Amino acid sequence: MVEQELGYIPYFDRESCDLDEFKVLTSQQLTSEAVPLAASVQKNIPLYDMNALRPNLADAEQRRALMGEWASVLNQSAGVIVLKHAYPDTSVIDRASDVFRAIIAEEKAKGGGEGDHFAASGANDRVWNALQKHALQDPEGFALYYGNAAIATACEAWLGPHYQMTAQVNQVRPGGKAQQAHRDYHLGFQTADVAAKFPVHAHLVTAALTLQGAVAHCDMSIESGPTKLLPFSQKYGPGYLAFHDPGFAAYFDEACVQLPLSKGDAVFFNPALFHAAGANITEDVHRMANLLQVSSAFGRAMEAVDRSTMCRSLYPALQSLRGQMGAADIQAAIAACAEGYAFPTNLDTDPPIGGNAPQTQADILRQALAEDWTDATLDSALSALSHRQRA
Repeated sequence: MVEQELGYIPYFDRESCDLDEFKVLTSQQLTSEAVPLAASVQKNIPLYDMNALRPNLADAEQRRALMGEWASVLNQSAGVIVLKHAYPDTSVIDRASDVFRAIIAEEKAKGGGEGDHFAASGANDRVWNALQKHALQDPEGFALYYGNAAIATACEAWLGPHYQMTAQVNQVRPGGKAQQAHRDYHLGFQTADVAAKFPVHAHLVTAALTLQGAVAHCDMSIESGPTKLLPFSQKYGPGYLAFHDPGFAAYFDEACVQLPLSKGDAVFFNPALFHAAGANITEDVHRMANLLQVSSAFGRAMEAVDRSTMCRSLYPALQSLRGQMGAADIQAAIAACAEGYAFPTNLDTDPPIGGNAPQTQADILRQALAEDWTDATLDSALSALSHRQRA
């Protein structure tokens, strides 16, 4: 057999999916000793009190230790972390919610807003590319919202620097049904047959290319349907095929857990974690979350984002907020907006200078702030970069 000749399994197939093995894997228990920086462990999920840990973000050594613990959880144990009080000032959340509701209303009036995937049509309101729409509609609010060192630290913990932020708002109205259990982008957005065509090592590496997150824009009781999660399920190798199997889906519904969230909390999880939005069985809670899909600099983001236009919109707001926002939060806002990775580019016209990589949008935006450029100077620099990168 090929497996015997090679010494490993080159491809997963439906026969690779063993429900009993999956049950054993997901029956593990996370102890508090394994997550010393967490405030508590609930239902196998570590909760981190960012009010207590926020000073750690300002110290390089303590921040690195926190990122190391988060990466370990996302990779090797529960696969999910909850950041309590990720936004200490929830007025920033309310301001963003008003923007998102305005976008939803505008898109509905234009006949857009086709709703969610993995859920019944009409049950939800979905804002695709909420990142760019937010930056253009309320650049100051965008800066305050994404200028969040806790969010940036979680992204960097899993993806390293130069990550690419994208965001899709999801509002689930009362009566909204639960999603189907699934994994996420990349291979999670393929059929089982297509996923089976990718070699095993591609299945194992794809989760390192994306981080899934959600910011709670309202208090979310269990009845309102916060995300259903199955801790440790991200460690199951053939899971991108298995989640399509009815037996695995049924077990997920039996074994999954949910945690209530407060406005301003954030959840981050490995995209290979089996998960699904819950049913909103309340009569009056319109459950809104901003779903953050953050991509590695080494991967392809799902959504096309005009980051150059976003930079032009955001720059005046960042200038005016320099006295209000700390340096780490300014850098977090830039990271959420600008392209921080130099490639792909045209190396004939955009060669590396003084290193192995050319200047990036994020470099230009930082330089503009440091040197207090005019809007026109920034516009010229961004246009020149775009020209250099064109093949």
